[in-house]
Amino acid sequence: MSFMSRILELESFDFDGHFQEVTSADVENSLRKDELREQDLFNLLSKTAQDYLEPMARKAQKLTRQHFGNIISLYAPLYISDYCSNACVYCGFNCGVQFPRTKLTIEEIEREAAAIAATGMRHILILTGEAPAQTPISYLEEAVTVMKKYFSSIALEIFPMDEEEYRVLCKAGADSLTVYQETYDREVYKEMHPRGRKADYEYRLLTPERGARAGFRALNIGALFGLGEPRKEACLAALHAHYLEQEFPDVEISLSLPRMTKAKGIIEPKNILSDIDFVQFMLAWRLFMPRLGITISTRESAEFRDRLVHLGATRFSSGSKTGVGEYSLKNHHDATVQFEVTDDRSVDEVADMIRQSGYQPVFKDWELV
Repeated sequence: MSFMSRILELESFDFDGHFQEVTSADVENSLRKDELREQDLFNLLSKTAQDYLEPMARKAQKLTRQHFGNIISLYAPLYISDYCSNACVYCGFNCGVQFPRTKLTIEEIEREAAAIAATGMRHILILTGEAPAQTPISYLEEAVTVMKKYFSSIALEIFPMDEEEYRVLCKAGADSLTVYQETYDREVYKEMHPRGRKADYEYRLLTPERGARAGFRALNIGALFGLGEPRKEACLAALHAHYLEQEFPDVEISLSLPRMTKAKGIIEPKNILSDIDFVQFMLAWRLFMPRLGITISTRESAEFRDRLVHLGATRFSSGSKTGVGEYSLKNHHDATVQFEVTDDRSVDEVADMIRQSGYQPVFKDWELV
């Protein structure tokens, strides 16, 4: 049994019709419960529930403080290669976009790591495109080993691997894995990934399960909003997170809500996720899964992120650069970015905002021993 079985069960399910049948009484009933079931998730993700955002927000804030305290964890992304063999039509790194590709040497990775660590950051997220010939596991293992000198927590957002390959990277010091399904709708997925290894929907869907079995202590998943129908995507992402939480109770599970932003050579978003939908989805997730981590990236504006601090978010990226070598080796104008950063505040500025909001910014809360 894997989450693929659940996806197949739901393929004929009428999500839109089910959301439309939700009444105010259904939403109010779900809000009164201490422990929510799948039907409650549907109720809180429905359009009807948008009349109840205030009580949802109050309950979400209480649950977040109960399970996480008054803290917001911080991390920074580090792109070490933009080589990619996939043709994802929504990604600025896809193999059809013509630009000079870059892969950092291990010495360059260390320079980038030192520049990020100088900001006080101790949690890092390593990213690559999907090009195993350019970034083989030996290269990634060496990169993780170098990172250990600067960071207490090393997360990976790289191409999906087999369980044994993940074990190698865990042994080297990586502790967390991020993998977005992009879209849970198999037909849309096929359209968005016309060729390349990433075209294998099932292999990607089961990546978090392989990662958990390999020993990662934390998993971060999600959909890229702008591809499939948003409410269906939010529902399936939450069901996926819930499945992982039940199957792997000793692993920290987080969800992200990345929205498509501008990048060179990519399509326009097909389904725009509004700010109010974004907030509603986040609140519904928190009420459905009180111990769920919720990550908010610099794809979102500074003003919007400031408000999300109070609504259930637990982790922010900050000081982000989304091109290879941008921290110490290249100027922004010389780099090709995967997506444009919207909140371009420094690490110190984001940390100050968190303090002024009544929360504590956390740079380090875990160490591999």
